[in-house]
Amino acid sequence: MNIKQLLQIKAENQKIFISGWVRTRRLGKNISFINLNDGSTIKNIQIVFDTANISENTVKQITTGACIKINGSLVASEGKGQESEVIAESIDILGVSDSEKYPLQPKKHSLEFLRENAHLRFRTNTFSAVFRIRNSISYAINKFFYERGFVLLHTPIITSTDAEGAGEMFQVTNLNLEKVGGKIDYNTDFFGQKTSLTVSGQLEAELGALGLGKVYTFGPTFRAENSNTSRHLSEFWMIEPEVAFADLEKNISLAEEFLKYCINYCIKNNFDDLTFLNDRFENEEKKLKKEDRSELGLIERLKFVVKNNFAQITYREAISILINSKPNKKKKFKYIINGFGADLQSEHEKFLVEKKFKTPVIITDYPKKIKAFYMRLNDDNETVKAMDILFPTIGEIIGGSQREERLDVLKLMMKENNIDEKHLWWYLETRKFGSCIHSGFGLGLERLIMFVTGMKNIRDVIPFPRTPMNVDF
Repeated sequence: MNIKQLLQIKAENQKIFISGWVRTRRLGKNISFINLNDGSTIKNIQIVFDTANISENTVKQITTGACIKINGSLVASEGKGQESEVIAESIDILGVSDSEKYPLQPKKHSLEFLRENAHLRFRTNTFSAVFRIRNSISYAINKFFYERGFVLLHTPIITSTDAEGAGEMFQVTNLNLEKVGGKIDYNTDFFGQKTSLTVSGQLEAELGALGLGKVYTFGPTFRAENSNTSRHLSEFWMIEPEVAFADLEKNISLAEEFLKYCINYCIKNNFDDLTFLNDRFENEEKKLKKEDRSELGLIERLKFVVKNNFAQITYREAISILINSKPNKKKKFKYIINGFGADLQSEHEKFLVEKKFKTPVIITDYPKKIKAFYMRLNDDNETVKAMDILFPTIGEIIGGSQREERLDVLKLMMKENNIDEKHLWWYLETRKFGSCIHSGFGLGLERLIMFVTGMKNIRDVIPFPRTPMNVDF
């Protein structure tokens, strides 16, 4: 039985065995106390023992960070702060911890310090809460799609194509790079052509949808962009559903339902963790200028998103709002909006969500010039059936579209984007044989976790961040 389970049962002097890591200890001449945590919950369980009944050598080894096993009884607590506690009869040291060298002392540590000690940060309250929530969201994602008849499709990590038509990719090779000089002959490489780590499983997912009806991918993706910011990772996880016979509006409905489902699942199943993170969020907000503070607490914000409809506007409407906004007129935006065709930046997204609508915003019908080649062309020949969902503090959290099902139009869009047809012959063939309207979207898992947890740096919501010059662990 773990600590979470122990804390949920009525203490009636049950005999128990429990293992965990020492968070704090308080040694007394007669009675001593240990706060023990095993990672199953944000809450510690108090261990009480008669100092005289435990060997002096064992007591010396009960230090912060040490791993111990307790044999004792679960009883109702006589002290304040907990309903139950464990009276220890014996204590076994499973793993010692040098208290002078252990980095995670019982004090507040900066997030930067914890990133430098990412191999140990799972033992802190903040990060144990974050990663339990990450686990719950991952489960909720699979549960959501399973309940709706989707097929999980494992798309390749190694690929010869860039689904976006742009961007830098990590190259995959088995050639001895120390001996390769001059121009590389990819015919001699493992796959006989240039290959990379995938940036998206979307194109392959489309193939699945045009045979299985409804599919989704859930796996790691990679971007070799040298972006050392709080919003970018070189390795992150993507969820990408693709649905046959679904137009843009059905795609939007699915995306909104999906987001609300995952958030609500965490509210119901991770309330202790969210309560802790909510307190942390409020303390962090107090450090900000009044005008920069969130109007809602973390849990309030999550409940608001779940209970309220998202606003929906077209790109043209968004541009009109931004052009006439005070920050744009007074040139407070770093990127001034002058008219149709502007690529919306995070500052624009933040204004629309947090200032104008004060709710998540769905923007549709973007100019084709700033979107990918596979998005369905609208009748105006200027915009595509695209949609982005913008969230408070996060900006774009979902990007998707109705896909171009018409072979002739798809070929034209590929030509306009300088994409060689021969590299995507298999993708084009789906438009030759039984094509139909279909739609899909992509969600970056880490951005959703940032929103749910209130964490402001994407490196704090993935166990082992991969960023430029950072691959130690």
